Amino acid sequence: MEGSSPAAALRELLRRGAAGARGLDELTRRLWRRRDQLRRRHRLDGTLQEARRLLDRALDRERAALAGDDGEDARFRELRLDALPPDTGRAVNDLADYDWRSGEARDDYAEIQRMLGQQVMEQRFQGMRDALRRSGPGEANRIRRMLADLNDLLTAHARGDADTPRRFERFLRKHGEFFPEKPRDVEELVDLLAARAAAAQRLANSLTPEQREELATLTQQAFGDPRLAGELGRLDALLRQLRPDHDWTGQAHFRGRQPLGLAEATAALAELGELDALVDQLGQAYPGASLEDVDREALARHLGPEAVADLRRLAELDRELRERGLVERAPDGELRLTPRALRRLGENALRDVVDRLRTRRGDRAADRAGAAGEPTGASRPWEFGDSEPWDPVRTVGNAVLRRAATGGGPLLTVDDVEVVETEQRSRAAVALCVDTSWSMVQDGRWVPMKRTALALHHLVRTRYRSDALRLITFGRRASVVDIGELTSLEGVWEQGTNLHHALLLAGRHLRRHPQALPVVLVVTDGEPTAHLEADAEPVFAYPPLPETLAVTLREVDHLARLGARVTVFMLGEDPRLAAFVDLLARRAGGRVVAPTVDGLGAAVVADYLRHRRPPR
Repeated sequence: MEGSSPAAALRELLRRGAAGARGLDELTRRLWRRRDQLRRRHRLDGTLQEARRLLDRALDRERAALAGDDGEDARFRELRLDALPPDTGRAVNDLADYDWRSGEARDDYAEIQRMLGQQVMEQRFQGMRDALRRSGPGEANRIRRMLADLNDLLTAHARGDADTPRRFERFLRKHGEFFPEKPRDVEELVDLLAARAAAAQRLANSLTPEQREELATLTQQAFGDPRLAGELGRLDALLRQLRPDHDWTGQAHFRGRQPLGLAEATAALAELGELDALVDQLGQAYPGASLEDVDREALARHLGPEAVADLRRLAELDRELRERGLVERAPDGELRLTPRALRRLGENALRDVVDRLRTRRGDRAADRAGAAGEPTGASRPWEFGDSEPWDPVRTVGNAVLRRAATGGGPLLTVDDVEVVETEQRSRAAVALCVDTSWSMVQDGRWVPMKRTALALHHLVRTRYRSDALRLITFGRRASVVDIGELTSLEGVWEQGTNLHHALLLAGRHLRRHPQALPVVLVVTDGEPTAHLEADAEPVFAYPPLPETLAVTLREVDHLARLGARVTVFMLGEDPRLAAFVDLLARRAGGRVVAPTVDGLGAAVVADYLRHRRPPR
């Protein structure tokens, strides 16, 4: 209740971890560490470096072969080699039609084309490596036909053609060796391809403009067939159209020393994307978030099975809270506490209040017994907060029957106790006005204020059901709230203590119950610094304006004319506040109580019970 909503409180519990499970924060930290290790270890220009190495070796071997030839053709070839651009991609393209004298140099150049083709295909098609190793001299044509057929299939799928499933089956029969993942339908095929294509695009985005241009030029020589680059460009456009939700614009900065080829670099970018997705899933910050959204297979790949076990325990905790009826999801998707949870919180708060009341001298005076009304002749089990006298006959009888049934045990237990049922003499209309200005959060009074409201609410709901309790919060404005809203209320930086508005709402509540005993309880830590104008707009000023004090006291006078008993619970030691509440109490015929923060709940409940005593 420290200023968080139920959803935020549950997220905090899951973030920290519980029941022997590491929390989401720890799992996220390990994912970020894995992400950082990838970026620190590798660099993305491995393919460019390898192409440069092979090209330099080919040129050295070619120059060595030409050096032994004194003919003009050899000199012309040397001039052509010397005039090559420094850019690796453009140099490789310029040599596409060069007739190599050195067989070894020719092999090196062919290796560049083959290496580029293999890297480009492995970059886009996971599992392509084995298919490429088995391919023969016609591999470029075979791959180009596969890409053309794939683009035709995806084009038909994008159009919504009815025969797409049949096309897909024919495509897999013809080119299934390129897809060892064995996709079951076109959608699954698109998912496989789009994830890799998006990672390839993020790789390109992560390179410098010069490296990006050089790589684009080099890929024109993949397998020595420029048409492959065209088919790949067409494929990327289709995948981007079919999966626009993928990350096509991201990038990553790698600063390590270990170079990665295109395929390995794309896999690293895909892994980074998967890590980022897991971080988002574990963050649970999006609407309707659930731990069931977390990709457990991906989590196991990156952090191992023990991380999945931790997540499973957290999910069980989350699910148990819901199954026990303590939290529920509202129609707007937000989590909220259920009435059962509020009762549990109220019981705990009231139990603490009763414990404090018992330790206060004078609070258990004999004249308090039976304060709720006259005996009806019946009895009922004792509950926290009961002030009725015990029924000794029923209590002893319960103890005897219990011991006879169990064969022993304590002479008397709490469960044995029954109290005399009483009939209420009168009902009360109670307005509890609580200050929700930022100072209540700042000075550690937020949770005690909420626990006080919970305790009083639970006491009224269980023991004084005919009483009409209204909860009113006041900051810059005042509002009527239910107990669930108050419990989950988040602290907001807002200046203003509009007691005037709160008392207006309290007066409306009392007027709706003219036959009830009017009671107003005010919990505040600051003098009034805001009031409502005639147009219902709040006006704030510090120090308080004379108008603010005047309209607030005028509303106090209205309450006094209704016969309301006003008690102000003053938190803190502000002399200006003390002077004002003393004046307020005199005007309303009420009183001022200055409890400690820990004793606030006991003070409020005791004052309520004092008002509920029968007249003497």
